[in-house]
Order: sequence, then structure tokens, then C-alpha cells
Amino acid sequence: MSNKHNLSVADIMPMAEYGKVRAETRRRIAAKKRNRRVQVGPHVTFYFESFETMWLQVHEMVFIEKGGPDQVPGEIAAYNPLIPKGSELAATFMIEIDDPLFRANVLARLGGIETTAFISINGEKIVGAYEDDQDRTTAEGKASSVQFVHFHFMPAQIEAFRKPGGQVILGLSHQNYNHMAVLPEDVRAELANDFD
Repeated sequence: MSNKHNLSVADIMPMAEYGKVRAETRRRIAAKKRNRRVQVGPHVTFYFESFETMWLQVHEMVFIEKGGPDQVPGEIAAYNPLIPKGSELAATFMIEIDDPLFRANVLARLGGIETTAFISINGEKIVGAYEDDQDRTTAEGKASSVQFVHFHFMPAQIEAFRKPGGQVILGLSHQNYNHMAVLPEDVRAELANDFD
């Protein structure tokens, strides 16, 4: 399944068949997802998406919502943009705070956070391109708790990312949320598979 860049209707199993393999499939992809998750600071977690994670997401949406074959094209259209296209990494990042009041206060100060995501490889910075399909910051400056970002790499940057032992840093440089995390080696190795 790896290194396909778009889902098609032909990739989606009939739900009766998916139901038979659902538990095992979810377990297998959950194991891979562990090395595709990076916490940055106290409240933000990046979930790096792939063909497999989006394949699972489409199946889960159709399976749970019981929309049948008619639901599939809409789900594919929604999730295809999050599949990396060969020279990028794609991530959902979530601002995760359990307490509703505290969450509202934090989000109110994080307007524009989607524009501040970056990856640094051995000191060279790649600024994330955020999904602008909808406004994720209100006019009052409140951020959405769910953001989508793509990191577009040049060939030399892909080579540097693929090399074991290089320092890869993921961060956010927002004035009210300025945090970074070094990618563990197992995460770097897993994400390196997203490039063609």
C-alpha cells in the first residue's frame, strides 16, 4: 500500500469484507501510527498521515456512519489531500487540552498557529504550508484545535532527512506557543518512508 498518493474507490473494500478484518487492520495500522506521532510542547501533538492512515480513516468513516458506497467518494475527497504526495510530509496537529475552560483560553491566544509549524533538518528550516480549505483562525484570533499542515521538501532535504543520525526538529514558533521536539530515530525512519 505504501507510496500511493491518492485513494480511489477501487482501494475501498466492501464494508462486509472490511468488518471481517477490521480489528486486525486497526491493530496493525495503530502500531505504525505510534511512530508517526510527535508531541510538541505541553498541548500539541502532530499526527503524520500516510496512504495507510487515510485508507483506514475512510473505511472507518463509512463503516461507522453506514453510508455505503455512496459515502465513499466524499470521504476520499476529504482525506486525499492529507496523503503525502512523494516530496512532502503531511500532518494533522491537534491542540489537546481536556479542561474546556482552559482549552478555550489557550485557543483564544493561538490565532495563526497554523502558519508557524516547521521542520528543521541539521539547522535548515522547512516552513509548513497550512491547509487553507477553510479558515482555522477566527477574526478574533481564536485558533481551531485541529490544524492540517504540509512540509514540502527539496531533493537534498529529503536525502538529509533519510540519513540516520541527523538532527530533525519539529516545532511551532507562535509567540504564545514556542516549542520544539527532536524527532526520535524510529519516528524519523518511519516518516522517511513517505518520500518517493
